[in-house]
Amino acid sequence: MDFSFTEEQQAIRETAQRFARDRIALDYKKREEAGCLNRRTMREMGELGLIGADLPEEYGGLGTDAVTAGIVIEAIAHADLSLSYVQLSNGLMGRIIAGHGQPEVARELIPRMTGGEIIVGLGLTEPRGGSDAAGLVVKASRNGENYVLSGEKTSASAADQSEHMVVLARTGTVEQGAGGVTAFVVPLDSPGVNLSRIDDVGTVAIGRGSVFFDDVQVPERLRLGGEGDGFRLIMNGFDYSRALIGLQCLGPARASLEETWEYVTQRQAFDKPIATYQGVTQPLAEAETLMEAARLLCYKTLWLRDRGLPHTAEAAMCKWWVPQVTFDIIQRCLITHGHYGYAKDLPHQQRLRDVLGLQIGDGTEQIQKMVIAREKIGRVAVPY
Repeated sequence: MDFSFTEEQQAIRETAQRFARDRIALDYKKREEAGCLNRRTMREMGELGLIGADLPEEYGGLGTDAVTAGIVIEAIAHADLSLSYVQLSNGLMGRIIAGHGQPEVARELIPRMTGGEIIVGLGLTEPRGGSDAAGLVVKASRNGENYVLSGEKTSASAADQSEHMVVLARTGTVEQGAGGVTAFVVPLDSPGVNLSRIDDVGTVAIGRGSVFFDDVQVPERLRLGGEGDGFRLIMNGFDYSRALIGLQCLGPARASLEETWEYVTQRQAFDKPIATYQGVTQPLAEAETLMEAARLLCYKTLWLRDRGLPHTAEAAMCKWWVPQVTFDIIQRCLITHGHYGYAKDLPHQQRLRDVLGLQIGDGTEQIQKMVIAREKIGRVAVPY
């Protein structure tokens, strides 16, 4: 059992940490005020190989592993959780396109994704319900060599900033459930596509929105896998993204904790640094313990994935527990800063709002616990 990173992983980590410190951290607040990601910064990340690290080298990736992708996303999220969405989405969607898209489509899109030129988002959730992903109703009807896409996706991250979107649509009957769902990669500048943005509490630089498809023509070559394969492709990807989301949340929590340790050694009360008082330091020591446990869980999940071992339950643990733990840690850091921490001048409140959204997206706490139960005792734990 080896808990260390390889020399190559350590070098990539140092590159990502340096870039995060020098190029990302200073503009953290500005990106939220602008309400969008900075495309120049994205391209710079791409030039350094910090997007899609585990994607094949032929498509501009580094050809490394899932653990390395986790190292990068944790480092970028330490400076700005919102900007680390580029690693999450382009890495996950890039792997799906590389594995299940037409070769010419993969050659066309993935180098632009790893280069930071474009964002490819995910269109899964629909207004009628988010947790029941297999029950979606957006329709893709066959029309010669095209499919005609109709309906609405909502709660899609970076909807108004993405150039393309992997969209799940129903090509079969509702009675077929997940077996009637097919995936497509859809250019969002296609005729008939309209977008709207949701006014969210956090992750404002990413944004979240609805996408409306009004008889949108999608060429057959943009289908991913065969008809009826879409749900399986995306669900397998979620086992990956849920561990990465855990590391996304750990990045800003680590930043707040580091700043709070420094603060308590400098802040004076009764002629002593407040670090003198156990009521101040013990909650921070507890936070360090939880951070370490959560981080090990996330990297273990990615390690299992790299070895082709089952990791669905571990991924669900990452998704429900780590966002909750990191939210509590950041809140503790904010409160420890007293009235200074409550001001928008300090970054704790922004980090708190950013992490909060990841207690919902990609599956709620209740859904993740159902997944864990199903993995332990089978489908008797699933209420359908």
